[in-house]
Amino acid sequence: MAYSMHRDTIGDIPRRTAARFRAKPALIFRDITLTFEELERESCRFANLMLDMGIRKGDRVAINAYNSHYYPISFFGLAKIGAVQVPVNYMLNGDEIAYIINHSGSKIFITEDALLPAIQGSRGSFTSVEHWGFIPLSGAPTPEGFFNLEKEMRSSNSDPVEHDISAEDIVQIPYTSGTESRPKGAMLSHRALMSQYYSCIFEGEYRPEDVSLNALPLFHCAQLHCFLTPLLYAGATNIILHRADPAEMIASIEKFRVTHLFAPPTVWIGILNNPGLKELDLSSLVKAAYGASIMPVEIIKQLADSFPGIRLWNYYGQTEMGPVATILRPEDQLSKPGSAGRPVLNVETALMDDTGRLLGAGEVGEIVHRSGHVMAGYLNDTEKTAEAFAHGWFHSGDLGMFDDDGYLFIVDRKKDMIKTGGENVASREVEEVIYQHPAVGEVAVFGAPDPKWIELVTAAIVPKRGMTLNDAEIISFSKQRLAGFKCPKKVIIVEKLPKNPSGKILKRELKKMYA
Repeated sequence: MAYSMHRDTIGDIPRRTAARFRAKPALIFRDITLTFEELERESCRFANLMLDMGIRKGDRVAINAYNSHYYPISFFGLAKIGAVQVPVNYMLNGDEIAYIINHSGSKIFITEDALLPAIQGSRGSFTSVEHWGFIPLSGAPTPEGFFNLEKEMRSSNSDPVEHDISAEDIVQIPYTSGTESRPKGAMLSHRALMSQYYSCIFEGEYRPEDVSLNALPLFHCAQLHCFLTPLLYAGATNIILHRADPAEMIASIEKFRVTHLFAPPTVWIGILNNPGLKELDLSSLVKAAYGASIMPVEIIKQLADSFPGIRLWNYYGQTEMGPVATILRPEDQLSKPGSAGRPVLNVETALMDDTGRLLGAGEVGEIVHRSGHVMAGYLNDTEKTAEAFAHGWFHSGDLGMFDDDGYLFIVDRKKDMIKTGGENVASREVEEVIYQHPAVGEVAVFGAPDPKWIELVTAAIVPKRGMTLNDAEIISFSKQRLAGFKCPKKVIIVEKLPKNPSGKILKRELKKMYA
């Protein structure tokens, strides 16, 4: 069936960009370079392969893989036939993956060879899977019962695919990590993601001449939907790294003359501390983005010193928003330190109390959004969807405050607010102060259970390389800068902090470890 002349969907992106930049490199992964014309062709190959395997509109296909060219190819290919990509967090164990596969009803499960051991013992519990796919990136032999994706795509035809797809159809269901006992599947439509891409291209100033380095996990919405896909849409060249290794990242900046890079603050800190930083020519890097958490002011200053002329953007949002909601632009990084910026092109953001009343500047409330970016709802969970959409707004679960200029400041996650001795303490405020100590490399502040204080303000700290710290020193440092009840009463010196693959510090793991 021919599609509507009004069509504007994810699967159209590689074809439309190829019409503008046919022979220009779109993707570079290891020794593989795909032009925009080749990206469109390979996406069609994947689409036709899925059709041959019985996948139809609305069916789900799960991808469990590190970064490679297969991620965008599968995403675009499934979008062309109205099917749905289910990206899997590769740090999950077999039982956790089985839950996502069964909950989503995925008919095909494709795994990279290096990740096969995680699911070998639990394959029998993947009740919805009809076909098992294998990505042989390390050259491992294809196991019995799996199809070799590389081989099958070579023999698949690359004929253009034309299916009648609505902008409201679901194109991806990422599962939120959150703090829930079970992850929730956020249903993202073509319309929501296209709206999100327009916001990112406009606010992030993406240009065809950009060369972007994609090192953070593509299963995560930030790298895939804030950067890789909209940058491809804009006609930029995208380098894909298998994993986020600071040494490889800075080497790639020099090798490919990278102009644009996204990383969470924890990874930027790793880059700044890498011994090779001063040995390479990194002058091409002029655009830098961060997210997942607020960048400490001291790290912003270090980035400006290490990358003269660099411009920084802070992206704030979450999976259910596709994910971006607000952005702090380069000119505001030091004039509005710690801010998440202002709402992007296609988002309206407000603060709300528990009764649904909208709040004004200077008042703390839950951050809520109205936007074309917003997910269609949580898969098979009407109760959680209703909670998230209460009062006609999407509820983020974050607490924030607007200043008089309309800039948003994140106070804390509702669940990360520390309640100690009858007082509320925002962990972010304490972290910002501790980061000012010259020997602090990374810090996470959280509430540990305590019989007297209910929750004890606790700081887990990773010292900078070659430096030492002790608890008395940090407590004294904090007391000079914070009210007494906000100061950490317990300090733990650690070698590293628990993080998810996107670099976000997992405070719930710290709470378990030090309960």
